[in-house]
Amino acid sequence: MKGWAGVRALPEGGWSRPLAGVIPLIRILPWHIAYLGRSGSMMTLVEDVPGTGRHPAQRRVLAVLTATQVLGGVGVATGVAISTLAAATLSGSDAVGGLAQTSAVAGAGVLAVPMARAAARRGRRAALALAYGAGTLGALVAAAAAVLDAWPLLLAGLFLFGGGAAGGLAARYAATDLSDPRHSARDLSVVVWATTVGSIAGPNLAHPADEAGRALGLAAWAGPYALAALAFGLALLGVLALLRPDPLHLSGGTVARPSPGGGWPVLRATPRARLAVASIVVSHVVMVSVMTMTPVHLNHGHASLTIVGVVISLHITGMYALSPLPGWLADRFGRIPVVLAGMALLAAASGLAALSSPHQVARLTIALVLLGLGWSFGLVGGSALLTESVPQHDRPAVQGLSDLMMNGAAALGGLAAGAIVTALSYAALATIAVGVVAPMAAALLLSARAPQPSEG
Repeated sequence: MKGWAGVRALPEGGWSRPLAGVIPLIRILPWHIAYLGRSGSMMTLVEDVPGTGRHPAQRRVLAVLTATQVLGGVGVATGVAISTLAAATLSGSDAVGGLAQTSAVAGAGVLAVPMARAAARRGRRAALALAYGAGTLGALVAAAAAVLDAWPLLLAGLFLFGGGAAGGLAARYAATDLSDPRHSARDLSVVVWATTVGSIAGPNLAHPADEAGRALGLAAWAGPYALAALAFGLALLGVLALLRPDPLHLSGGTVARPSPGGGWPVLRATPRARLAVASIVVSHVVMVSVMTMTPVHLNHGHASLTIVGVVISLHITGMYALSPLPGWLADRFGRIPVVLAGMALLAAASGLAALSSPHQVARLTIALVLLGLGWSFGLVGGSALLTESVPQHDRPAVQGLSDLMMNGAAALGGLAAGAIVTALSYAALATIAVGVVAPMAAALLLSARAPQPSEG
């Protein structure tokens, strides 16, 4: 029988233990939203700074983005947790399993272009609504594919499903539209942090959602995708109803007619923007490639789905839970040192993964936590560097181009990851990842030594 049992049966109460770690985060979320934007100690994630460029509407904007990020995180993480295994189970091929995440990442990349145009013309609300709407539709198509036992339809649904991830990525830039430049990296990182609760809960809600779906007569895997559709749909409604006023409108970043060349002319003319985009792309492609094939690697060691869920949850915790740290460090010490630290973490994580057998769960868990942390440093630092390197009216186009490139590269990386693991090994994949990071780290070191314009 295809489904969860085809991977390995769960022990009694197996999902209660990982969920125990989610409850404290859920309990603090209302406090975080309620106090978002108030002044206070260094423990306050966002503070009002009298006499600075921080817009009065920024508090509301961050609160709305925080809440919708939680919902989007549930949808995305549920899909991440099951899609590789669902595609591999439905098709009987590990290579097709790798295509699952590739499809979602490719969809996120392709959607970045119309999202950027929507943002430039109509504001962030229109762009985020497009993303979460596509994610909702994609999750429903994926659920239908599970019912029909059709893996090609699943891949098509996951392409649209990528809209949920695209929305989460675009929201980080929306957080900077009204920021005080001295705290823009921190505001960006707060929205990245907000994904933590949903992203930890998502993988651990997948099995209960599958059981609920079966109780309603749905096929294996359909329940989790239905849960993702609900989460994306709620995020869509939240953006449409609550993201008012639109932060990009208030900042003067919308234009009547976006440039036909998109962000390319600006990117070609701005070396620091090119460096920022390259660092974001490398961070994302390395993380996606290694993370995508780790559940399959663990499955070859006969790890239960409980173990796989815990490992992925901890990886996602590394991606999001500490993101205010690189945000604060980027505002305090500069963007490039933070991105360079991210490259070091990614290299260490990939090297450790290369040395880990499918049975070494603890070592693989550490590797994936470091992988997530390195991604966080690279994404937050690189995104802040990109935002400050281009004029306000050019930002939507350049940011959209950055997301297109990062997701396009990650889609190719995910595609290659499945082929590499099938033809060679998981260790070979992780070793190649180290080789991808090395030249980026060298470029950052050279840039750090060169004289830089003042930041912020």
